[in-house]
Amino acid sequence: MFPSNADLPLPEVMRPKRFDEVLGQDHIWGIGAPLRRLAEQDRLGSWLFWGPPGSGKTTLASVIGRASNRKLVVLSAVSAGVKDLREVIEASQDEVDAGCKAHLLFLDEIHRLSKNQQDVLLPALESGVIKFIGATTENPSFEVNAAVNSRSIIFRFNKITEESLLAVMNRALSSAGHTQLRTDIAPDVLEAIARSSAGDARRALNILETLCAAAPSDVSPVDIAALKSMGDTFALLYDKKGDQHYDTISAFIKCIRAGQPDAALHYLARMIDAGEDVLFIARRLVIAASEDVGNATPMGLVMAQAGFEAVHQIGMPEARIILAQVTTFLAASQKSNRSYVAINKALEDVREFGALEIPMALRNAPTELMKSMGYGKGYAYAHDDKAGAAAMEYLPEVLRGRHYYVPSTNGHERVLADNLKGFSSIAETPNNSRKM
Repeated sequence: MFPSNADLPLPEVMRPKRFDEVLGQDHIWGIGAPLRRLAEQDRLGSWLFWGPPGSGKTTLASVIGRASNRKLVVLSAVSAGVKDLREVIEASQDEVDAGCKAHLLFLDEIHRLSKNQQDVLLPALESGVIKFIGATTENPSFEVNAAVNSRSIIFRFNKITEESLLAVMNRALSSAGHTQLRTDIAPDVLEAIARSSAGDARRALNILETLCAAAPSDVSPVDIAALKSMGDTFALLYDKKGDQHYDTISAFIKCIRAGQPDAALHYLARMIDAGEDVLFIARRLVIAASEDVGNATPMGLVMAQAGFEAVHQIGMPEARIILAQVTTFLAASQKSNRSYVAINKALEDVREFGALEIPMALRNAPTELMKSMGYGKGYAYAHDDKAGAAAMEYLPEVLRGRHYYVPSTNGHERVLADNLKGFSSIAETPNNSRKM
């Protein structure tokens, strides 16, 4: 099962080769799960694997390629260019023309490809000349060409659970004859490594391998003290009190929501100091600007989006200043979640009632035939007939009277509430058909 080359890093030695050796990602890879079912049937297509480092994206691509008996071509977007992509596509086209299976291209860090480079893939993805897996740690909605996104199925990889990380490390220890590892590692040490690895199996195995080599030979079993002796930075990593990724971002957002800029800055500093992806933080600020600040302070979204773009362009260490500015602005702003509540209510009705008939007055009538069928009949142009427009029915009949968006009285949203009251009062005037 395992290669014998002692120079190979432990994560490479332990990389699974078969379906049942893959640990974690049960939501997409457990027995009967979507990705596994597709792989078992060799129904490969164009897929995007999106998830954090060490979550198994490369491993699964390798396992799938091996099981499919296709030629697996692995490229990294860091070094691959248009010429490399075209060569892979042409070679796969030759195989398909000869009646053989298309090649499987695994493109790591696809978000690093330029738009022009990603465009090279489109005809091949469209025609199925290649089977394709692109891996990214970044949200494809932001970082991957929309045309590639539309031709691909996205599979979201989660951070590997501590339980699965323990299983990965114990499997490495039980294969010590192949991995050259010490087997006398105390259980609490393995638990500490699992906690500190933040769901990254590669990191867990690298730490384990280093510990086995560095721990004094006269210490058995290898204990927490041996782990601590590897340095202050490492000691921080495995600290039981260290915040987990999602706990910290959750605390950060909740502080902004509650109007606590000092506490928000504290958690921001912790994330920055721990090496958190600053674009991840910036994206969460954009979400908070709409979800929690909303129309009470409309400039919040403008600030957050500008902050995201600035962080993307500038990077660290200066990005910390931009993140701090956006954080403090949002935390100190008037807040409303009414837009967030409104869209959720609207979605509930859409999912319950489906695509209801759109009122005839609101339908487009570009031809005489459509006009004769009643399309657009009774429509009042709001700029010319405010009262008539206000008196019209806009929702499908079943939903008439529904109110999804109910503005708060906070900040600018008070102005929006007054505006809506004004629109309603126009509709209620006796002469609501007069031109305005």
